[in-house]
Amino acid sequence: MVVGIGGGSALDAAKAVAGLLRVQRSVMDYLEGVGPELPYEGPAIPFIAVPTTAGTGSEATKNAVLSVQGESGFKKSFRHDKLVAEYAIIDPDLLSNCPPDIIAANGMDALTQLLESYVSIKSNSFTDALAISGLQAVCNALIPLYHQDQEPHRNREKMAYAALLSGITLAQVGLGSVHGLASPLGAFFPIPHGIACGTLVAATSEINITSMQAREPNNPALTKYAHVAEILCQQHFTTHQTAYEALLSTLTSWTQELALPCLSHYGLQHDQLDRVIANCRGSSMKTNPIVLIDEEIRQIMLMRL
Repeated sequence: MVVGIGGGSALDAAKAVAGLLRVQRSVMDYLEGVGPELPYEGPAIPFIAVPTTAGTGSEATKNAVLSVQGESGFKKSFRHDKLVAEYAIIDPDLLSNCPPDIIAANGMDALTQLLESYVSIKSNSFTDALAISGLQAVCNALIPLYHQDQEPHRNREKMAYAALLSGITLAQVGLGSVHGLASPLGAFFPIPHGIACGTLVAATSEINITSMQAREPNNPALTKYAHVAEILCQQHFTTHQTAYEALLSTLTSWTQELALPCLSHYGLQHDQLDRVIANCRGSSMKTNPIVLIDEEIRQIMLMRL
């Protein structure tokens, strides 16, 4: 038996160990987009996930995200149903020692995963219900937990719940362009995953919305973005445009309040954007509500450079 205790990276590493101990092959043989991509047949040994952060939802997914960072880096998944945790122990008290910057980054990762799965082209009524419930929990708990006020135990509980739901929904219907960009950004630069997601979610939402308005005005995700605005802003809007503006303002405000750095803080420069764009169209981009052109993806990064 393998027990993984920690954040998303620790759980993913433990997940991979559980899948490979009896196989006795390198994980490089099974990573998507790296090496021979051999079909994994197991056997895996039982894996128990014990998350101590509230963000990635790794305790509920079948993929172990592994990375090599640097000039020729990658961030890819070892993915199979046999890697799903036998048990996941969700104890909000394990979050009690999380410093504010970890709460912020992981909380925005959970928010992003819930939002992206809600507007995913594969979304369905089941995942929508879970995503909405998770978004409501994030709205009520993330900022108070970051500031350690207003019943911290209750807020830890809500964020642990939201993170778990985000793992369930992303595993079923995929993610979007934030995570599509977070993969090469995290591979080429020392950008923590949660910060990459949190710093990009407002800009990406804006580009997704304006692109759909211009090219796909009947895209159902537009109505969903307006609904997310009502959840996060906790008010009703009479027009979709007003809702979009309020949503983007709220996401931008949270990014600032949670002190999430810009991409340039980690070394990204203008002349490196093309390389990120060339490597961002993995599985997450395929479930974004609209196919973004390269210039739109570039604009997302420029907005947070």
